[in-house]
Amino acid sequence: MSTTYPLGLLSRLAPGVMAQVGHRVDYLAGFCCPVGGLAAGKPRVLCHGNQIYLSNGTEYVYVYDQEGRLMKAVYRFPDQVWHVELLPAHQQLYILCAGVGIYCVSLDYQSRLAKQTDGEENDCFSTVLPMGSSACTFPDATLCTFTLLNDVLVTLSQVQGKWCMNLHKLPSAEDQENLPRQPISHVDITTCTSNDADVSLAHFLPVLCCASSPGTSDSKEGLRHSGGFILEEPLFSLLFGIDAAMLDSPMILCGFPDGQLCSVPLKTLSSPDSPCREDSPVKILHHLEEPVVFIGALRTERKSPDAEEQPAFGDLGCDCVVALGHYGKMVAIKAAPGDEVKVPELREYYLQGPVLCAACSGGSRMYYSTHSDIYAVDLDSNTPETEKVEDSPGSLPSALSPASLSICSVVALSLSSRESEGESELLALSAKGRLMTCGLCSPDDTQPVKMNPDKAGQRIKELLSGIGHVSERVSSLKKVVDQKNRALTCLNQVMNVSAALLSSQNGPKPISCTIAAHWSRLLVQDTLTVSCILENSSECSLERGWTFCVQLFASSCDFEEGASESATTYTFPIDQLLPGGKTEVTLPLGPAEGSKLELPFTVSCSLYYGLREILGTVSESTELLDDLLSDDSPGLSPDREGICLPLKEATIDILHCLRLDSGSRQSEAAPPAAAIPVDPLDTFLKLSRVQSDLKGVEGSEELVPSALGALGEDYLAPSVASIKVSSELLRTALKDALKGTSLGCAVLHWLLAENTEAVELQSTDASAARGLAPGGGEVQLNIREVTVSDLSPADPIQAVEIIIQSSLLANMCQLHHAVVRRIQALVLEQAAQDPSPPDVRMQYLHQIQANHEALLKEAQALRDQLCLGNDSDTAVEKLLHVYRELRNPGLVVL
Repeated sequence: MSTTYPLGLLSRLAPGVMAQVGHRVDYLAGFCCPVGGLAAGKPRVLCHGNQIYLSNGTEYVYVYDQEGRLMKAVYRFPDQVWHVELLPAHQQLYILCAGVGIYCVSLDYQSRLAKQTDGEENDCFSTVLPMGSSACTFPDATLCTFTLLNDVLVTLSQVQGKWCMNLHKLPSAEDQENLPRQPISHVDITTCTSNDADVSLAHFLPVLCCASSPGTSDSKEGLRHSGGFILEEPLFSLLFGIDAAMLDSPMILCGFPDGQLCSVPLKTLSSPDSPCREDSPVKILHHLEEPVVFIGALRTERKSPDAEEQPAFGDLGCDCVVALGHYGKMVAIKAAPGDEVKVPELREYYLQGPVLCAACSGGSRMYYSTHSDIYAVDLDSNTPETEKVEDSPGSLPSALSPASLSICSVVALSLSSRESEGESELLALSAKGRLMTCGLCSPDDTQPVKMNPDKAGQRIKELLSGIGHVSERVSSLKKVVDQKNRALTCLNQVMNVSAALLSSQNGPKPISCTIAAHWSRLLVQDTLTVSCILENSSECSLERGWTFCVQLFASSCDFEEGASESATTYTFPIDQLLPGGKTEVTLPLGPAEGSKLELPFTVSCSLYYGLREILGTVSESTELLDDLLSDDSPGLSPDREGICLPLKEATIDILHCLRLDSGSRQSEAAPPAAAIPVDPLDTFLKLSRVQSDLKGVEGSEELVPSALGALGEDYLAPSVASIKVSSELLRTALKDALKGTSLGCAVLHWLLAENTEAVELQSTDASAARGLAPGGGEVQLNIREVTVSDLSPADPIQAVEIIIQSSLLANMCQLHHAVVRRIQALVLEQAAQDPSPPDVRMQYLHQIQANHEALLKEAQALRDQLCLGNDSDTAVEKLLHVYRELRNPGLVVL
């Protein structure tokens, strides 16, 4: 027969027998395909005679007539179809539907279609047969895969983090309704990653098949259609043990997503005399350390070099078991000749991955598919090239030379044999949903055939088909290359931005952020907001994929343990920010209902780029992400899939948020404190009257505290604190701001420099200011120059006193903390320039410390009296006096 080699295939094949691999591609039909293409792992292609049974990983199963090139039936299931097996002896098709169970469908679909269509002509879309959940033969939502052998069904399910293998009795045509749903027996299999199997099932399903010895009476035809095989006697005994060989039991082989390869004797499952076994029948054969995607068997040597090749399922069986992992790791196990008896030989090979699917028919060749091609590997130990190397005769080759078939993106493979023409045929389903056949020449068919008109026409047709397929393959590869180039461009941009920011930590950053707090009017309410301006001064453009992140922490101690959990994060995707461009985001900071705005708080700005954005541009299918990762890469975990670049962090306190009263500013003296009421009883009666008037009014729970607080500002004595700072220290630090203005005015301008409402204040010579805090309370700041004569043994020290005053104690504490924080930063900055300590009287300092310790002890005693209820009015008055003394220690910051 004629065999064609389109587009120079022979020049790329390995020498020797691999150079004899030829193929003829023929497209049969196209099937529905989701956006992004079909994913590997769940599609399935089976062939029996001229009928092809196909599952493309969706909820449909198709029956296609290869000879007539027409669709015979389409079955629709409630959910995604995970696995399909054929039982030709019973004329039945078994389908596993995810989350439902296993369906048993009779192959006598023609009579069913005749009844459904009533003899009318219909196209393939009108012959869809819906299969409801009630038609499920073996309902079980935990099933992952199964295999068949004669009249038994072996299933593998996942229950509570463990794999469970069950054995069921297959129904006959008459007893299908009365079949018991419970399994005959079961065994549990534990893997090292059983707890994570739920995650693995999203991409990888376990692999299950059956292996028998030549003397087993099980059907060889049933083994072939269920992916099983027959092993020759020496290998069967060496692989599974002498006990399994004497038991004359088929073996169930299991390959798991964690890479574990196990075997279980079938008869130990079906034995009713062993309900409880102390020793598990599960035997671990090997561990691939990557998801197992295929288990098969090959015949690597013939009876003699001159004899014809043994059939795929002859009496001798196969002499080599192979298991293939997703990333290309392959293990082959064979019974090799030893000194006196055969010994097991195990070899590991590393093929190009990731592997999508594989198939073999019992000969010496295995076919496997990657995203870019289908490859054929030959493990024949009698080929001339293997005799030239140092491998001993009859052993596995030390290296493999895969040969390309130039067919890309195939997600399902199956081998069939057309006995009428005497050639093997490879059935393939592409990621785009195309079903195709690939005729494979026999190894002995190497003689050229004379051309005649019929053969010439056929060859032209085959060449045109090959040209179309190569064009499609080139287009697919070009798309992948373009997508990878775009991914590398994005990655290069991310690295340039990261390098620019990380290399300028001590200087001005090329990408900067400005943070400011200001008041805005939203609807009918004044709201405090924080604006963050992102400015790109670099030569790089921030493209889509970058995110501007703003975090708000409840306090300035944002790096304490557990503080990040209480942070609020706002994310703003960046569409495009060109060099020299700016973008601004504004966050309202209004307090939540029933609460107050907590000051101070910290604002942290950063840039984030998700690496998933880069990987997502490579392909719409998650399987193609493996091409960007190394073979041993575990992938990217969700909590470590991005790059975060910090930009700026700022603390917002009450000095940023004050609403200044421009009409009440005074340049010389501090604003007068609120008058203390003469009669306390009058104050009490007024407060009680307001509270009684608001009772019964809707929403009075919120009105009472605010009304009482407003009265408190008018009738209660204000809280006062003062801080003294050396005039010399302030003149040195604020020398640029002292031009043409007094020291007290410069200090006030310095304290309110970051307040957006203090613009008018900067142009005046005011040394006092009054304003409203975000909570509504009034606060006052007064700056005056004083002389401290007791601290220095030499001359008196000139100092600046900052007087803080508020009717609400909380506002006074917040303002005191804000002023102290700025003075601390100023002292640290000046100490770095002039580290010499000032000359002070240590005896004076010791006396102040002793006075403070006495005041603290007195405060503790007064608090104890209040707890006991002894003379509470006098104790409260004394305690307030002690606190007032503690807030004015008389010390000077030098």
